[in-house]
Amino acid sequence: MRNETQLFFECHEWLMLGFALLNPTNTTKKSIINLMKQLLTGNEAAAEAALQAGCRYYYGYPITPQNELINYMSVKMPQLGGTFIQAESEIAAISMVHGSAAAGARTMTSSSSPGISLKQEGISYLAGSELPCVIVNIQRGGPGLGDISASQADYFQAVKGGGHGDYHCIVLAPASVQEMADLVYDAFDLADQYRNPVMILGDAQIGQLMEPVEFPKKQKKHLPAKNWALTGADGRERRIVKSFYPVKGELEVFNAHLQEKYRLAESREVRYEALNIHDADVILVAYGTSARICKEVVRKSSNFSFKVGLIRPITLWPFPKEFIRSVSETVPCILAVEMSAGQMVEDVRLAVEGRCPVHFYGRTGGGVPTSLEVIKKIVEIVPDNREANALLQLAEVK
Repeated sequence: MRNETQLFFECHEWLMLGFALLNPTNTTKKSIINLMKQLLTGNEAAAEAALQAGCRYYYGYPITPQNELINYMSVKMPQLGGTFIQAESEIAAISMVHGSAAAGARTMTSSSSPGISLKQEGISYLAGSELPCVIVNIQRGGPGLGDISASQADYFQAVKGGGHGDYHCIVLAPASVQEMADLVYDAFDLADQYRNPVMILGDAQIGQLMEPVEFPKKQKKHLPAKNWALTGADGRERRIVKSFYPVKGELEVFNAHLQEKYRLAESREVRYEALNIHDADVILVAYGTSARICKEVVRKSSNFSFKVGLIRPITLWPFPKEFIRSVSETVPCILAVEMSAGQMVEDVRLAVEGRCPVHFYGRTGGGVPTSLEVIKKIVEIVPDNREANALLQLAEVK
């Protein structure tokens, strides 16, 4: 649902596009492409990308700060002939996802941290039944009811499997509104490819942030066939979707199959961004909103003799452990930056295996690190801080 600001910008963009089309010179081609972008929040971009990816079944329950997503779906999904249901609870919503996924449909749910906690049993059942779906978590502060500020304290819950059993969700972490759209679009393909839940791990800032976004990929109309889906057995052998294996030994065989599937995903699907890592004196590791701040740190130190690099995991699972391991062999130290008490840093340390010191800086309870705070932490930990004062002065550069 658009507010007055969005309507103003959209009207202005279409007006400018009209002028550009009247004079389609080479200099205006790029401008025309830019004018086709939409001004959306991260939540709205996630919803639109899901629709363009072929999602026609959405089930959710309101919770701040992801309500723009559910609002967008409530308007757009019926217009496309899809199904939108505001469920009576988060548990009901994830159960509805299970049903639609079992029938072979592209289906999605979204929530924020406490609501995702309620969905964990259902997510385990989805993984155990090998059912593809997309789950968006726009994280907020915790534990408990917490607050509605941005947080990254759901990392453990997302990447370690918050429900019971040995399973993984594929977890993607956007750092911009554009990337939110791109990753949601890709998430449906990954879910189908691996027959597995895919989680988009955002936060309140990414969800509420408004940025220009475009949808350059073709809207999906013909989706891949699913020869396992429960579509009615008339004229074919029956199919079974289940997560219950009562015969001794069957469950162990099934778990071995799952682990082999996860190893395949680990070998193929790792995504990350690396900046200034060659000859860096310290490497920052951060994702999502924290990575946006760390990019500012890298920018501020670009003219400084002390080199700061950044590794931004895009897939939190599978985690880019091999790349971090290789970088740790040459860098003096690593600093993990998170909006939590320290969760991703454990995976960084497991990847590094003691090759170099791994430090941590974090803010909790809705606190967001600033670039100056990160630079002050760098000054504390660098092996040689002779130029610390200059570094701190540089932090004030805008």
